[in-house]
Amino acid sequence: MTPEEKLELIKQVGEEIVSEEELLELLKTKKNLIAYDGFEPSGKIHIAQGLLRAINVNKMTKAGVKFKMWVADWHAWANNKMGGDLEKIQTIGKYFIEVWKSCGMDLKNVEFVWASEAMGKKEYWKIVMQIARHTTLNRILRTTQIMGRSESDTLQASQIFYPCMQAADIFYLKADICQLGMDQRKVNVLARELGPKLGYWKPVIVSHHMLMGLTEPVSKEKDTKERAIELKMSKSRPETAIFMTDSEEEIKTKFKKAYCPEKQVQDNPVLEYCKYILFEKVPLFKIERPQKYGGSITFLSYHQLEEAFLTGGVHPMDLKNATAFYINQFLEPVREHFKKTSSAKELKKLVESYEITR
Repeated sequence: MTPEEKLELIKQVGEEIVSEEELLELLKTKKNLIAYDGFEPSGKIHIAQGLLRAINVNKMTKAGVKFKMWVADWHAWANNKMGGDLEKIQTIGKYFIEVWKSCGMDLKNVEFVWASEAMGKKEYWKIVMQIARHTTLNRILRTTQIMGRSESDTLQASQIFYPCMQAADIFYLKADICQLGMDQRKVNVLARELGPKLGYWKPVIVSHHMLMGLTEPVSKEKDTKERAIELKMSKSRPETAIFMTDSEEEIKTKFKKAYCPEKQVQDNPVLEYCKYILFEKVPLFKIERPQKYGGSITFLSYHQLEEAFLTGGVHPMDLKNATAFYINQFLEPVREHFKKTSSAKELKKLVESYEITR
């Protein structure tokens, strides 16, 4: 695969890349490129973190990039997730890894790195201090959306450390590429600005698309990036998210209630899941329906499906039912893993017993 072909593959992951020119140069000149993503272990894992994450990671590794998954347990602790119970956070981190093991992620080219392993190292905290010393408090407050917070929230002192730690993670892991969601963009930009000043490098940002939740969007007018963050799937609203261990009945029920207005493509979460998950995992998408409603119909591309839905050739309920069917199929190996593997089963039981805090 040529560097240009690798770039085209990575562009399928990156809704925004800062910058394509820098990424192409890396692909041409550097071997063993490293990309990283970080996850706060908190609560159950949904399909945006599970299925979509695996799809994106696999494209990056196919392009020759090694991936480091940063299990950000101390970050979640600083952000007061799970009521600030570090032991629960770490249990959930192990649960996340079990999900990724069972959903098709290319684990041969993925390394899981625990943040807690870095916390006793002077090298790590030196980078954190360098970031903090060269950043104003106001600038840090403007990055709080990376934690699911806003500038108007009352923050604990621990949460002020968080952006400095996340920027430091990039350099500690020696990551060439920050491959996170669009909601993490602000701290990645901060790392790009500070890297050369601190004797490091300017990491490339590959920001992936964030799947919508299943409810109707409230806001219609906000800036695209900010709005995408507001609409993303959230475990704090479980009725609007499909979780990786949801039962078939739960999946059907959630899709039945999903926002899917007739002939509307924009802000349609069901179509989003078709575009970013279904057509990435299956060569064709079949909607089965009675002959009196036109009979079953098959689509070979997302574009075909979108055109048919836009013109009324596909009814919302038929789309919902078919999408639920495929998503359920994709999640069946995950459910089986947690049924048959005793250690994974115990992790799931523990995680589901926890009260989830924002």
